[in-house]
Amino acid sequence: MTGPLEAGPATRRAAGPPPAGRTAGAPGPGGRPPAVAMHGIRKHFGAVRANDDVALTVAAGSVHGIVGENGAGKSTLMSILYGFYEADAGTIEIEGRPARIAGSREAIALGIGMVHQHFMLVDTLSVLDNILLGAEPDWRLGRARASARDRLQALMRDTGLTVALDAPVGTLPVGEQQRVEILKALYRGARILILDEPTAVLTPQETEALFATLRALKAGGTTLLLITHKLKEIMALCDAVTVMRGGRVVLDCAIADTSLDGLAEAMVGRRVQLGRDPTAGAAPAATGPVLLQAEDLRWRDAQGVPRLDGVSLTLRGGEIVGIAGVSGNGQSELLDVLSGLLAPDEGRLTLAGRRHEAGGRWLDTAAARALGLAHVPEDRHARALVLSFAAWESAALGYERRYSLRGFLRQRRMRDACSEMMDLYDVRPRDPSLRSSKFSGGNQQKLVLAREARPAPKVLLVGQPTRGVDIGAIEFIHARLRAMRDAGGAVLVVSSELDEILALADRVIVMNAGRISGELPIGQCSEAALGRLMGGAA
Repeated sequence: MTGPLEAGPATRRAAGPPPAGRTAGAPGPGGRPPAVAMHGIRKHFGAVRANDDVALTVAAGSVHGIVGENGAGKSTLMSILYGFYEADAGTIEIEGRPARIAGSREAIALGIGMVHQHFMLVDTLSVLDNILLGAEPDWRLGRARASARDRLQALMRDTGLTVALDAPVGTLPVGEQQRVEILKALYRGARILILDEPTAVLTPQETEALFATLRALKAGGTTLLLITHKLKEIMALCDAVTVMRGGRVVLDCAIADTSLDGLAEAMVGRRVQLGRDPTAGAAPAATGPVLLQAEDLRWRDAQGVPRLDGVSLTLRGGEIVGIAGVSGNGQSELLDVLSGLLAPDEGRLTLAGRRHEAGGRWLDTAAARALGLAHVPEDRHARALVLSFAAWESAALGYERRYSLRGFLRQRRMRDACSEMMDLYDVRPRDPSLRSSKFSGGNQQKLVLAREARPAPKVLLVGQPTRGVDIGAIEFIHARLRAMRDAGGAVLVVSSELDEILALADRVIVMNAGRISGELPIGQCSEAALGRLMGGAA
């Protein structure tokens, strides 16, 4: 999307009459009752009203999108449908029959399955044992495995969801692990399948394969509910969409009756600026002095596979450089080397006039911060936050010296600093004492970005800046990155989303198989041109 978003169709309130053609309880195609009909759903968590008189009707055999900002109530609603929570008020009908869903066991018995954003798999167990776990048909495991294998082979033939049943799950790529989760739900008899951010960690190729699978499941009569922040996917895959904001339904319509612009405005409640800044034009930003230079970086993993194979790049003040490529082509290793988390086998790095050589004393993270380099990691849970810490503790990670006096941390100063970060970066709720795990993904990301941007670094490395983040937070984060560039800093952005690279970058570097396969100014970039380079074409 480029330019400001236009006003979409008028929103339809949950409290008013159901939209035409989407009457609760009306039969779907072929006279089938709705797969799901939820009426007057309410759910409170203390003073927070997560769902407020929500109505949702999903036609049988359709793909239905559920969208909204982080905290809008969509995950709570789906958790009620799957039995993680029980509603405070309201009724649920499954395939035309009233249902009380007090737990996931009841949901599964009703034919409801759920594929979570963070997979619920045991890495050390085989695919077969993961699928069988908790649903063993026989106490004699040998017989149970044989029976499950026969059923799964038939299921894989019918759905095209092929996976090696004896492979340990931890050895499989992410796309195949997701197939295991879908197979696990179908093996348990799911006719209604909820998918939570199903493409958040998939490559473009894996996303296309997933979409083909979902279309095949729909053709076979499965009803699909898709929770995602990616509006293009909603428009491409769904038959209908429900938009939630502040715990209520604000738009419920057929996909044919809305647009990307209308969905974005309904989600946020205002017009949203995504894509390139329309005032920036196609010309690259004026650039300043070289702030970071990497030369001939090489690194092999434990199996001897070259993950970085002669990578050289330069970052200048006043520019955003985007790194594009299919995940797994060296982008993550490049970020680790530049930030001091990983020492390369060969190569040189010059930062703030100081030169670091492979084989000698390589840059470390403390030295990087002292030289004006900050890093927002790709995986905020594993590398940027301690989820059990309070927000004020996570907001100080890596910068503890700033808050210490004679070897003691000054907690009051840390709390005050966290409050300032939350105000400046619109982190919600503004509660420094709240555990880091309790914030939504978008607010966790804003907190990490606020922490790394607070010392006004000369160079900022950002991995997947908006992964799993809602559209309002995307707009905010992009604006902050542009502001850092405009203040004279150098920003390096690694993103698997081509739309994001095209929206932010002044210059784009493409990686393939650990090498730089091409570099283009933004004026020469298109999805087609970058896609060819991502595939290894010169």
